Amino acid sequence: MKPHLVQEATAAGPALRHWARFWTAGLLLAVFPGAVLAQASGSLPQTQSAAAPSASPGAGAADASAPKAKPARQPHTSDRRRAAKLYLASTKLFVAERFEEAMKGYQQAALLDPTNADYGLAVEVARSHAVTALIQSAAKDRLMGHAAAARVALAHALELDPRNAQASEHLNELGDDALLGQSAPIYQQAASTLGAAPELEFTAGVRNFHLHADQRQIIQQVFKDYGLLATLDDSIRPIQVRLDEDGASFEEAMRTLNMLTDSFYVPLDAHRILVARDTPDNRQKFARLELETVYLPGLSATELTDVGNLAKNVFQAPHAVTEPSAGTLTIRAPEITLNAFNATMRQLLDGRNQVMLEVRMIQLAHTNDRNTGVQLPQQITAFNAYAEEQAILNANQSLVQQIISSGLAAPGDTLAILGILLASGQVSSSLFSSGIALFGGGITLSGLSPGPVSANINLNSSDSRELDQIELRLGDGETGTMRTGMRYPITTSSFSSLGSSTPNIPGLTSAGASSALSSLLASYGSSVPNVPMVEYQDLGLTLKATPNVIRNGEVALTIDMKIDALSGKSINDVPILNNRSYSGVVTVKQDQGVVLVSELDKQESRAVSGTPGISEIPGLNNLTGKDTQKNYSTLLIVITPHVIRGTQAAGHSPMMRIERDTSAR
Repeated sequence: MKPHLVQEATAAGPALRHWARFWTAGLLLAVFPGAVLAQASGSLPQTQSAAAPSASPGAGAADASAPKAKPARQPHTSDRRRAAKLYLASTKLFVAERFEEAMKGYQQAALLDPTNADYGLAVEVARSHAVTALIQSAAKDRLMGHAAAARVALAHALELDPRNAQASEHLNELGDDALLGQSAPIYQQAASTLGAAPELEFTAGVRNFHLHADQRQIIQQVFKDYGLLATLDDSIRPIQVRLDEDGASFEEAMRTLNMLTDSFYVPLDAHRILVARDTPDNRQKFARLELETVYLPGLSATELTDVGNLAKNVFQAPHAVTEPSAGTLTIRAPEITLNAFNATMRQLLDGRNQVMLEVRMIQLAHTNDRNTGVQLPQQITAFNAYAEEQAILNANQSLVQQIISSGLAAPGDTLAILGILLASGQVSSSLFSSGIALFGGGITLSGLSPGPVSANINLNSSDSRELDQIELRLGDGETGTMRTGMRYPITTSSFSSLGSSTPNIPGLTSAGASSALSSLLASYGSSVPNVPMVEYQDLGLTLKATPNVIRNGEVALTIDMKIDALSGKSINDVPILNNRSYSGVVTVKQDQGVVLVSELDKQESRAVSGTPGISEIPGLNNLTGKDTQKNYSTLLIVITPHVIRGTQAAGHSPMMRIERDTSAR
């Protein structure tokens, strides 16, 4: 299209301008598609078309011998136009952050016009942005606890770019999070090949017992009812006892029988047991001891000795032998003792949990001050006009003579003279400042001077929002303290010397001192030193938190909170402090916030000024001044615990391994 045609279309109206621009763009796309696409790329980074590097002089022979590349297919003009339109449309999608749709459009444009390298580069840029957006969305879902959504987003990112290392790393982190949520034992246990302790094969079901006989007979009868043969030691004496129990299982019957006869039993095989009186000697003589070898790699000889002393002194293990060279501890003790020792060692070697406390303090304040209404005169002054006039004239005789001599007023025209005095500003009277109302005549002419009338239309409103976000990393059972506010100096006491003694200064206290030095000495001797004692008080919020991770994954928070502020009053120049405190325990799931404190302060004051009684008359409420002040302040403290390290961490090598050997004495 020629330039003069474009000018005519512009003059014809908006519709013609639109078509002129359309055809001009189409012509430019047909003639110079590369230049138009370089300008229309917008937010895409500028790229350079791939060009063959210039050959060096020494590489001529190699280039001549190499096979020539097959030239790219030249697209049709219609394909170029379609590719340019797709490029422009995809660029708009790219600007709107619709990266996947833009990438598909760029791919179609590259297929239509493979000679334009900008299309291929635009595809890679759009793919990179799409993958980055998916990784960011997956990270957000992971923080919010939506693992499934994060996994879907990362899988889609790998579909777009299978070689993306960041997407693969984030997917591996999701797998680690899943493993951390599972319970994994800290050490492995392997049964010895020598055989485990025998297990009783008793008859299942419940039994009813109503026996009155000696202990030996009752013990044999109870075990016989469950299909077991009991061998009694001589320590079981034939003492008469009575057993009455209904609906008892095997475990319940054994517990009742042991309490009634003060005995314990040891399995000999699947159907035979040995029963003896429950004494320390019999326990040591008949109880089955298990041999256990605990492997503790990484412990020093001193630490391994301490573990052996723990087994001997605390758990009363009969035998506990340490081997520092092999890093092992061999224990021989009953099964119940070994179980308690293993549980204690598991807690000692696992370490403590670590919790990240995210504390958010949100403070909102609103202040509103409204002063509206009309304030009528509170007093009216009545005066005699003739008396006030004569008083002003008598008080300003010199000015009156000047006015008369200058010809501004006649000698008897008192009103004109009075007006000139007031207008000149040389004379002022409060009676004439607010206007007057005259009544009467002659010498009795009187006036009324009302007070000032004020109308108030005033509104002051302010809002403030404050957010403090603090993170505390604490161990399980560790107390953390957080303070926010200021340190305010408070004078608690002062020290002063009751007696004033003049120091002995040579040349100053002796005779011949000058008068200036003598006056300085006198002032120094009469002064009493005063030394104040200052203590800095923490004003603001003091928060102490102690997290404890429970086995079900929840976190128990022990909270001790204190808020100190100045009250605005003082006693003997010592300010009075306002104190608010809270102590308690709250249980919350990890990664979920809990509102710990919600404090609301509300103050409202209202002052009415005006003529009494008018504010109560309907329709005349605005004839009085109203000053209303409202203050609101809200404090929210939100705590979100995050367990960042658990005791059952997955993926590490076992810290302790146990091999158990069982044998009967």
